[in-house]
Amino acid sequence: MTEPIPVPPHAVSVVIPVYQGASTLPGLIAQLARFADEFCTTDGHRVKVAEVLLVHDNGPDNSAVVIRELAERYWFVRAVWLSRNFGQHPATLAGMASSGGDWIVTMDEDGQHDPAAIGAMLDVAMERQADLVYARPVNRPPHGAVRNVASRMAKQLIAASAGSKAAKDFHSYRLVLGEVGRSVAAYAGAGAYLDVAMSWVARRIETCPVALREEGGRPSGYSFRSLSSHFWRMVISSGTRGLRLVSLLGVLAAIGGFGIAGYLVIARLFSDLHTPQGWPSMMATILVCSGAILFSLGVIAEYIGVNVNMAMGRPLYLIVSDPAAGPLGRHPAAGGKRESDQSRPEPAEEMGRSELTDPGQRPLTGSPQPGSADLDPAVRGSERRQRTGTTSRDAREPADSRGSRRERVGNLWRAGERIGR
Repeated sequence: MTEPIPVPPHAVSVVIPVYQGASTLPGLIAQLARFADEFCTTDGHRVKVAEVLLVHDNGPDNSAVVIRELAERYWFVRAVWLSRNFGQHPATLAGMASSGGDWIVTMDEDGQHDPAAIGAMLDVAMERQADLVYARPVNRPPHGAVRNVASRMAKQLIAASAGSKAAKDFHSYRLVLGEVGRSVAAYAGAGAYLDVAMSWVARRIETCPVALREEGGRPSGYSFRSLSSHFWRMVISSGTRGLRLVSLLGVLAAIGGFGIAGYLVIARLFSDLHTPQGWPSMMATILVCSGAILFSLGVIAEYIGVNVNMAMGRPLYLIVSDPAAGPLGRHPAAGGKRESDQSRPEPAEEMGRSELTDPGQRPLTGSPQPGSADLDPAVRGSERRQRTGTTSRDAREPADSRGSRRERVGNLWRAGERIGR
């Protein structure tokens, strides 16, 4: 009988896009520092914040200086530098691509998202086996009344036009399964709306009630123009269902034209209906031709929509690991594993035991860095081959046999050279 192996904790990577965070980041990171050590959620799941990625989006304040200071002060803070300002969603995708945790949490820099809600969001994900959990505000968002109403109307419109109930739950405070988030960051194209892109591949989307806080007393980084661009990108990314309404309207207009023409002909033959000369034929022609034009535009729009989806990187499918063998399969009261599985550590255990260094040469535990085994596909492939035994021929042979083979090849080459002379 094998000894039970403890379930590894859930390693969480927190991604924060930074634009104007010079005044709010120190307090937010200090709050996240309380969760860098392992803690238990209400349902008994063991969690730890393995890394916090601050993605510098080249804002107008001195956020860069603050990011450097925080990276020096906290071992779990890592900076991601963008070449210029790309926007909140591209910056978030850059942080997700640089993460290495079992789960990815995205939150704003202004402090309105409480880090204490991470445990509750993970409990919802584990209980309902969801790979994407959005924060559902229980209080009114700390914005103006006009912006709050416009945001609600935009989400309702997208939910109706795209046929996705999850659209009304879109929020920047979200928890997503690590492999799903990194896959989205890999295939999402320019102009893709982050939440729409994740809804393309998310198997189950849930929400968690969260109380929002004030924004920290700094002005919002969104202007009316940027919010309008934000909304339009969401419309473009939401699919071609709205375009089909154009074709449907064209078909209805054509049917109406034929119906009016038939009614007028029958009424003229069997009743004493007097209409202005040429009016019935003109109205029927206008309706039929308008319907044909609208239908043709709808068909063209469908082709354009397919090309837009391809340009935005919408995948035909996404291969993921077995949910029962990943983070969603970890239960607080899980028993021991089979003896054949004990020699192969879980990915989260490998990340928790690895010691990596930041630019200041300080040991980091559980915070993957670019180029590490958690991010480098070549290193991951090498480790996988070592664990499974599927190594190359050179790796299976002893060092002395490989050296003797190279020596024999060298002798044959020199003998052939002498014969050539």
